Amino acid sequence: MKDNILTTACPFCREKQGNDNGNLIVFLNQASYFHGYFRCSNRCVPGGFPLHFGRLRKLHLNSVPGYDPDRDYGIQQSDYPANNINNEIPGFQDKMTDRLFDRFAAMGVGRKVLTEMKIGYNGRYLVYPYIQDDDNCYSAHCVHPDKPEDNFWYGDDRFFQYPFTLWNSGDIRHCENGSLAVTVGEDNLLILKQLGLPCIALPATAELKQLDPGRIQWLLTLFLFVDNNAESAAAARLFAERIGYKIRIIHWPDEYPNKYTISELAADKGNEFATTAFAMIKAARSFSPFGSPEHEHLRFVDRLRLESGEDFALMQSDFPRLNNALGGIHGINIMGGMPKTGKSSFFIQIASDMAGKQIPVIYYDFENGRQKIYLRTLSRLSRLTTSRIKAATREKTRQKQLEQALEKFKNMLPRFRVVNDRKLSPELMRRHIDFLRHETRSEYTLVVIDSLHKLPFKDLSKRRTGINGWLRELEAIRDELGVSFLVISELSRGADGQYDKQPHMGSFKGSGDIEYSADNAMILLPKWDPFAAEPPEKRYNELWLVASREQNPGLIASYRIDYPYWGFVEKGT
Repeated sequence: MKDNILTTACPFCREKQGNDNGNLIVFLNQASYFHGYFRCSNRCVPGGFPLHFGRLRKLHLNSVPGYDPDRDYGIQQSDYPANNINNEIPGFQDKMTDRLFDRFAAMGVGRKVLTEMKIGYNGRYLVYPYIQDDDNCYSAHCVHPDKPEDNFWYGDDRFFQYPFTLWNSGDIRHCENGSLAVTVGEDNLLILKQLGLPCIALPATAELKQLDPGRIQWLLTLFLFVDNNAESAAAARLFAERIGYKIRIIHWPDEYPNKYTISELAADKGNEFATTAFAMIKAARSFSPFGSPEHEHLRFVDRLRLESGEDFALMQSDFPRLNNALGGIHGINIMGGMPKTGKSSFFIQIASDMAGKQIPVIYYDFENGRQKIYLRTLSRLSRLTTSRIKAATREKTRQKQLEQALEKFKNMLPRFRVVNDRKLSPELMRRHIDFLRHETRSEYTLVVIDSLHKLPFKDLSKRRTGINGWLRELEAIRDELGVSFLVISELSRGADGQYDKQPHMGSFKGSGDIEYSADNAMILLPKWDPFAAEPPEKRYNELWLVASREQNPGLIASYRIDYPYWGFVEKGT
C-alpha cells in the first residue's frame, strides 16, 4: 500500500494469459470519486468497481461491498442474432501497421490499450469494433485515419444506431456504485482509457440526448468530456439537466482555444497530459440545481450594494406619503379600483415623473392607447387642457408654455416606453427590460401594467389560470432582474352588483394569487358622489394599503383630482 493505492499480483492474469506478470492496482482514497476502482496493469480484464470484481472472482455478491439485495442485478439482454463478426476482428487487428501505431502514440495511446479495445485496420480504414452486452460484436465503425469525415458502419445494419452505437458499453456494468467517464468519439475514449479511466463513448455530441437515464442509474458519478466548442457545451448542459446531479462536466480553462479537442490536448501536453486531465477532473463540479456558495455570496453582496446605492433610493414617486407607506417603489405593487376612478391617470403620473428623473419605465397599456397616454402626460406637464393643446390657435404665452412642456416630454421619452402589443409574452417582456437597461445603463426599471386582467393569455376560458400564471412570471422577473412593478387590477362586485365600500384583499377580481404575489396590495376608493354638483377639482380619492410584506396596512393618503390636467395632488403636500 502506498499513497492510498494497493498493488498486488493480478489474480486474473494467469487465468486469462497464462502468466503472473500483471499487477492489480486498487484505488483506496475514500475522498476520490474512483474509490474502490481496480484495474490490471496488463489490461487482462476490464477494470471496474467491487461488484465487477466479485463477478469476475465468482464471489457471492452479498459478501461484496455495495451489494444491495433489493436491486435487480440481472444483465439486461436484447434479442441478439446468431451471426456476428467476432471471427473477423482478429484479422483486422493483424493488419495494424507501425504508421498507425505511431498515429495513436502521438496522442499518448499505447499498444496495450489498442489490443484491449481490439482496434484493427482493413487496409484503408481503422476498424473500431462495438462489443455488445452479450460480449459479441455485430458491427464496427470504420474511419479513415487521416480523414475522420470519411467513415461508415460495417456489419449488421440493425446495429448501426443507438443503443448499439454506445462504444465500450460494458464499462457501465463494470462501474456499478462507482464513477465512469463519458466522451464523444473513439479516439477520445482511447485517450482516457490510456489514463486508466473507465469510459464509454458516443459517436457524436448530438447523441448524448439519446443516452437512457435508466441505463446509468446505478452509477454514482459521470465525468463528461466533450470538445471545447459552443455546440458541445450546449449539448453537455442539456444532458446534465436531463440526468441531474451525478453529471460532472469537464470544463475547459479559458487559455484553451475554441474548437480544441481532447486529442489535441493529449498530443500537445505529451507526458504532462495525465496531470492536466486529472486536474480538470478534480475541478469538475456536479450539475447542481443550486447556485454555488461563492456565486450566492457574490450575488447577495452585489444586490446589497445596489440596494444601498443612489439608484435604489431614486425609485420614488412624487407622492411623499405613498413613498413612506411603501418604502419606495420596489417589488410588485398592485392597485385595484372601481372603473373610472383614475387608476390609469394615477400610474401614468407616477411613471412619467420617474422617467423624468432618469429612471427607465416601460408602460404596458391595454386600456387607453399610446396617443392618449402621451396627451394626458403633456397636459399635466404643460398645465393645458387636452382640448387647448389640440386647438389650432393659441395665445403666445400658452404657446411658450406648450413648447417648454414638449421639450420636457421629448427628453423623457428615451426612458418612457409605452407598449400596446397584444401578443406580449414573459419572454418578450424580459427582452424589453434588457434592451432598455442596456440603452439607459440603469440598474433598475419600473414596469407598469394597465391592466392585469387584460394581459394576453392563450385560453380565454381559463382566465384565472392565465392571470395567476402571469403573476408567477412577474415574481420571477422581479427576483431575477430586480424590476419594480406597478400593476392595475380590477375589483369584483358583490352579490348586489355593487363594489365594497370597505377595502380588503377579497375585493380584487379574478385572482386568488394577488395576496401571495403582491409585495404591496392597494385599493383606490373614490370619496365623491358622481351625481353631486361639486366641481371635479374638489373630488378626493383615498388610497388604502390592504396587504404588505413589510409595511403596515392602512390609509396611505387622500388624493385630490387635478382637474382638468389628468393628475392627482396628494393631500398635505
